[in-house]
Amino acid sequence: MKTSLAVTRTRLRHVTRRKLRQGRRLSRQTAKMTLLLGGAAMVALVSYGFAFLADLALEWNHAWSHRHGWLALIILPVAFAGLRWLTMRVAPNAAGSGIPQVIAALSLPAGAAQARLVSITQIVWKIPLTFLGMLAGASIGREGPSVQVGAAVMLAWGDFWQRRGVTLRGIQRHDLIAAGAAGGLAAAFNAPLAGVIFAIEELGRGTLLRWQRLVLIGVLAAGFITVAIAGNNPYFGTFAGKALPENMAAWVLLCGVVNGAVGGIFARLLGRGLAASLPAALRERATRHPLGAAALLGLAVALIGLATAGTVYGTGYASASALLAGEPTGQAGFGVAKWFATIASYWAGIPGGIFTPALTTGAGVGEHLWQLSDGSIDQRVLVLVSMAAFLAAATQAPLTASVVVMEMTGSQPMLFWLLVGALSASVVSRQFCPRPFYHQVAGRFRHQAQATAPPAG
Repeated sequence: MKTSLAVTRTRLRHVTRRKLRQGRRLSRQTAKMTLLLGGAAMVALVSYGFAFLADLALEWNHAWSHRHGWLALIILPVAFAGLRWLTMRVAPNAAGSGIPQVIAALSLPAGAAQARLVSITQIVWKIPLTFLGMLAGASIGREGPSVQVGAAVMLAWGDFWQRRGVTLRGIQRHDLIAAGAAGGLAAAFNAPLAGVIFAIEELGRGTLLRWQRLVLIGVLAAGFITVAIAGNNPYFGTFAGKALPENMAAWVLLCGVVNGAVGGIFARLLGRGLAASLPAALRERATRHPLGAAALLGLAVALIGLATAGTVYGTGYASASALLAGEPTGQAGFGVAKWFATIASYWAGIPGGIFTPALTTGAGVGEHLWQLSDGSIDQRVLVLVSMAAFLAAATQAPLTASVVVMEMTGSQPMLFWLLVGALSASVVSRQFCPRPFYHQVAGRFRHQAQATAPPAG
């Protein structure tokens, strides 16, 4: 009897210890999930606020540019030079899109160099500088900046709890950066699935990320929280067209080839930058006088804007939405004009992304292709496919481009054709720009961050 009681007590102790261990593991998992979802909520809220400011900037730009369009000849050169000066002086790692900075940070070990690229200081400047650029009329978007903002917010959230002795055990700084960045994209586009695809295809390219279940949950959470706040409304409205009854494959491949070529040249020029794209006699002058170069680029955008009734200013959202609805933009050569305006805006070295401008440029290219058909086919189909194809050519991320366009337009039945157009455009683009644009620029930010970081020890 005593032996039986002893055995029972031993078993109870083992069971109790096992349950306690399981309880501690469950408690740690719950804490990790709670903290990660809290970070995702922060990313979603900041992205939502950024979207509100960007929409306000576009609204105000539309108001002043349509009443006093000639003022662009003064405002844009001054704004480009002023924003370039501020960027160089207070936030050099906030220039441009923001996606290259995140990619560069993911390729660096944890430390001062990495922190410089995705710090709260950068986003404190990134958001207002992007706002001012859009208000002035630069051909830029907020989605690329939202990626850098999301990465900085999530990393700061993790650091905040770590300083208080609470750590996300098993989740490294690289994981937080990637989750915040992809969550920022998902929140910016109101497209949760696109955020996951972007994280895997674009951020995971050439990096040693460990795509844990919790990290991907964080990306989806940021997107779904934004959907809960803003509603499940496709960014460009719901696509009402359908596949062409005849020669659909031929038209999709044509969209892929044309957008692949113009998108590849677009990416190559962006990657090279202004100085490297100029004749040898002008390169040194452009490098030595960045503010003057920015002012001249602002003047170029203003002239393009005056020639197109201001349709190239900002993201070009209104024009792309109209084209997707089967309506004309009312401006001949919109796609070509947007192509030039976006390159000029990026070359100026001011904060602002190329994601949405690339989509609207693709919409314009789709309209040009439709005009070649003499209006005998559905314009909406060519515009939709060209949006995905041009973005894929510019970024060489065809899966992300296809899913982004699908979620932004509610065009799930067209996903197969979007993939065909995006994949073919990506193949053609590589003939003009062998290295993906974002990763090419990321290398420069990586070297810049390493050169300015204090030495270890």
